Amino acid sequence: MNSPYEGALPALRSARPGEPAGHMTKVGAARPFTQSQFIEQIVAQKTMPPYAEGMLNSPALEYFLEVVRTGSVNEASRRLLVAGSAISRQIGKLEQEIGVALFERRPRGMVPSEAGTLLAAYARRAALETDEVLAEIRGRGRLGTIVRVASSQGTAQEFLPSAMASFRKDHPGTTFHLPVVAPSLATQMVQDGSVDLAVTFSLAPTPDVRVIHAQRAPIQALVRSDHPLAQRNEIHLRDLLPYPVALTEEGTTNRRLFDLCCSVEGIAFEPLLVSSSSSVLSAFVKEANAVSLIGHISVHERLRVEGLKSITILNPEMHLRTIQIQAMAGRQLPAVVNEFADHLIHQLGETEV
Repeated sequence: MNSPYEGALPALRSARPGEPAGHMTKVGAARPFTQSQFIEQIVAQKTMPPYAEGMLNSPALEYFLEVVRTGSVNEASRRLLVAGSAISRQIGKLEQEIGVALFERRPRGMVPSEAGTLLAAYARRAALETDEVLAEIRGRGRLGTIVRVASSQGTAQEFLPSAMASFRKDHPGTTFHLPVVAPSLATQMVQDGSVDLAVTFSLAPTPDVRVIHAQRAPIQALVRSDHPLAQRNEIHLRDLLPYPVALTEEGTTNRRLFDLCCSVEGIAFEPLLVSSSSSVLSAFVKEANAVSLIGHISVHERLRVEGLKSITILNPEMHLRTIQIQAMAGRQLPAVVNEFADHLIHQLGETEV
């Protein structure tokens, strides 16, 4: 059976035994191919080198991407229902064809090298754009398709369902898929192409992500309207010390900034409740007359109808996060996704975050 790369990589075919991958004899009159040249080609031209394009139609690329996703040949084997030895052979062949190592082999798994990370990003973009062109051809360019948006809990409670419903008034053919996950996972899903957009809270820039829009999203105190603090519009975090508190799980942007602020102030709290659900936290605030910390966008409607109040926290650490609309870096989004991103930006401009 002929190799799927036949004719794609003549430089490798002409290499003599013992020569580095990518070396060409004088007949080819080309310079040796190195990892840095491979990386420079993708970064500068946003394309694969001509000698590597043949692999895009190979099952080896699917195996490569699954190992990148899972960090393990064994896990990729389980998900793809392909023998691990076959996956390892195909990845080895891919590395031989390109002439660079795509993974760093570590005791606990496989981590993409710099070249592997760039190849994965390119391959994902190429696959997504191919799917989008086919969808547009089949749909004859109509704005009527599925928009996939990953969201953290705070923006999924009220903001996104409302924005999606209002968008459909002008685009009734559009449907949505909305996985609600941790902020870091929402960003990861945009990086690997699982979703078109992520709407999530962020504390720092992330590689391989294009931030379409960002704006400050401070953390506020949430209390019942008859709570002693409800008479105030601004407080400091230490003002919460006399009262029972309910907090989000460790690892969320909310909790990370709360813990940072406590460390800076030299104070500590013993929460009565810890939960990953903003709905649970706001319900506990109502029932126990406790205090919680939340973004205004998460409880915007409930503040109007449930007798709750949000209070600005003056500590600067509680103002460090942003709410972001994210997309995969370098990817050209479908028209309907771009329109929905614009719609979200407009909605955020009309909503207190």
